[in-house]
Amino acid sequence: MVGERFYFFFADFYLYALHVKNMDNIVEELQKVLPLKPVTTVGDVVVVAGKDPEFITYAMILAIERDTTRKNEWWHVTMQLLGIPLQKVTWTLRTPQFTGEETFTMGGKARFIQALQFDFDIPPEGPKPEIPQGESKKSPVALRIVK
Repeated sequence: MVGERFYFFFADFYLYALHVKNMDNIVEELQKVLPLKPVTTVGDVVVVAGKDPEFITYAMILAIERDTTRKNEWWHVTMQLLGIPLQKVTWTLRTPQFTGEETFTMGGKARFIQALQFDFDIPPEGPKPEIPQGESKKSPVALRIVK
């Protein structure tokens, strides 16, 4: 149910974002409605937004590797775009660009990336069932390799 509500919200937000002319306004709205975090690491799911063409999508960070060919600190950020079809892309970015600290352009087109913060409420383990006395525990089933 929550996933469905989020999907409809995200679709509505996407349509809203298409009509917003300023990338900073889109970023401001994303920061209001999404749980974003200040750092980005391998394995994070990020929101990626762009203008011209307008899009908002998710991606998973696969790798962040230093670009040793540049004097300043730049990184090759490899992402798996979570759309249909799945696409793997590598963008060369500075740290503030892939952590949501600033928007940036690629070919003159505005872009924004920031990692999502997932807080999972994992329920604590409940009480363990008691085994009545006189009954023995069954040994766990184990698999073995047969050659």
